[in-house]
Amino acid sequence: MLGVLVGLCVFFSFITFEEQQPVGKSGAERLVETIEAEFSDLGSVILVGRNGDEGRAFTESLNQRLGKDGWEVRAMVNGGPPDLAKALREAFEGNSTVSLMACEQAFSQLPLLETMRKANPAIAEMRVLYPKPYGWPNFLKTSNLLNVANQIAVIAIIAIGMTLVIVTAGIDLSVGSLIAFSAVLATWMIREWMGGPEATALGMFVGCLLAILVCGGLGLFSGSMVAFFGVPPFVASLGMMMVASGLAYMLSGGLSIYQLPESFDWLGRGDDLAGIPNAVVLMILLYFLAHLLMSRTIAGRYVYAVGGNSEAARLSGVPVKRILLWVYAGSGALAGLGGIVMASQFRSGDPKYGLMYELYVIAAVVVGGTSLSGGRGKVFGTLIGAFIIAVIQNGMNLTGVQSYTQKVVLGLVLLAAVLLDMLKKRGWKLSS
Repeated sequence: MLGVLVGLCVFFSFITFEEQQPVGKSGAERLVETIEAEFSDLGSVILVGRNGDEGRAFTESLNQRLGKDGWEVRAMVNGGPPDLAKALREAFEGNSTVSLMACEQAFSQLPLLETMRKANPAIAEMRVLYPKPYGWPNFLKTSNLLNVANQIAVIAIIAIGMTLVIVTAGIDLSVGSLIAFSAVLATWMIREWMGGPEATALGMFVGCLLAILVCGGLGLFSGSMVAFFGVPPFVASLGMMMVASGLAYMLSGGLSIYQLPESFDWLGRGDDLAGIPNAVVLMILLYFLAHLLMSRTIAGRYVYAVGGNSEAARLSGVPVKRILLWVYAGSGALAGLGGIVMASQFRSGDPKYGLMYELYVIAAVVVGGTSLSGGRGKVFGTLIGAFIIAVIQNGMNLTGVQSYTQKVVLGLVLLAAVLLDMLKKRGWKLSS
């Protein structure tokens, strides 16, 4: 699966390769290199960028670098053609001259600039430089890769619990509805009990923790149905899916809950660690802990034993019922955590969150190599499976593939993964 993931990254990198226009701070750095190479004598300069975060970062970085080198910054413009025209008229009043206009590429091709050059010979003598374009895949842009990781974080987190459930030869269809219920319950408690928009960090933490614990309790109930009453996991989790969805709509009245503090988006949108989204950091930490649990602890070995042969495991002294209880409880709690992350990403709670997510989670687990018949699977394989799905979706978005076509492709990927699992289980060879 790791080879498949690498292959997909190479494929989408190849088909999304195109000319890139440097922007922001990186664009300013490339332009400074060009200016230093082409100008031996310093002079005056006008800095021009768009009116946005990247445009301001571009002009501010140029202002710091060129000002430090000794250039006279005559004007710094962030806006559109009218703002540039006004700055040029002011800069060339009287007999003033400007050596250079350092700008983003879009400004260098404005008809306005050509018109003003014809009207004023001094403007015609002004050099215009912009960051030189370069070739690079859109898929491999840092912003796109971080976006892929951030978008898959919720699915990947929930897939940890689903991996444990499927390793025990079970299934949990309730995780999508638990996402919605957790998001609604947490935001409802913050709004009603913790002060709403004025809630403190402690109040938000308590509300989110209670929502996760309640979801864990619902998962525990599903597990008890399976462990003590022999209810098929499919039926038990299907019933809980309907219960959780209904509770989310009852609690919210079918409406979004958005009366939350601005800081509520810290988990879903923050990036405190070297620009890596906090949700991605949480995902990596959880996978590391889950790997230790499954590979280095007795409890992890018990999970594999239950999935391999529950009766043999029971006769060997494995507490089968207890294992099933905490596996389903853990799946519910992780679904609740996924709901908190999603609520933080959108800064609201909505009963429609998590729609069809149980299918994406199961797909990530199966594509990652976990056997639906139980007994085999690794959490890092699930992480790779989640990224395979995310990369396929992102690559199709970048290449303009329509949404319903994407569903067909993802469905075929899931079927292929299940088929390979069955072939491997039966000892068939693909060449036969």
